[in-house]
Amino acid sequence: MKITTILLISILILVVLFVVFQSFVMRSSKGIEVYGYEVIESYKDFEVRRYEPATFSYVKMNAATYREVSSQGFRTLAGYIFGGNAENQKIAMTSPVAMEMDDSVTMSFMVPSDLKAEELPKPNDQRIGFRTEPEKVLAAIQFGGWANDEKITAYSTKLIEALQREGFEATGKITFMGYNPPYEVVNRRNEIVVEITYPEG
Repeated sequence: MKITTILLISILILVVLFVVFQSFVMRSSKGIEVYGYEVIESYKDFEVRRYEPATFSYVKMNAATYREVSSQGFRTLAGYIFGGNAENQKIAMTSPVAMEMDDSVTMSFMVPSDLKAEELPKPNDQRIGFRTEPEKVLAAIQFGGWANDEKITAYSTKLIEALQREGFEATGKITFMGYNPPYEVVNRRNEIVVEITYPEG
């Protein structure tokens, strides 16, 4: 058998394995609970959404960039929900993973809605805390691919400028939301959100 034929067959096998793996990943992701919201209004560059009340586990890290803290923060919170707690209890993963971007970065996972805050086991890692957020209105802009500091900065600027054009005032901190595991290649969803003042009625 010629080397070229062997190479083509090898490439075909790798492509098939890749497609099968990505299909499995996407099917697995469909069962994950997502932070609930309703779209109030859509604009050219962003949406205005009303988010449901929710409880979050979080860890604050003394760094200000996505690159510095994304893996560290994820490992810390994932360790907790995969059993790193006083009861060795496993807690379901949710989506998205949120990172509040400021002088330091706070990463958070939403607690599944079937668990009450008082029922959560104590983390083994004392850096992990919990907070309950009320219903709130956020503006959101979306982008694809893999996130990095340059994209987060660019889309944060684009969102703030778009809000100013439409007469909205940002009242919270810029937050990055990532919806996909790192090994999911297609249909990646990332968002920049910020709380805004929204006139009711």
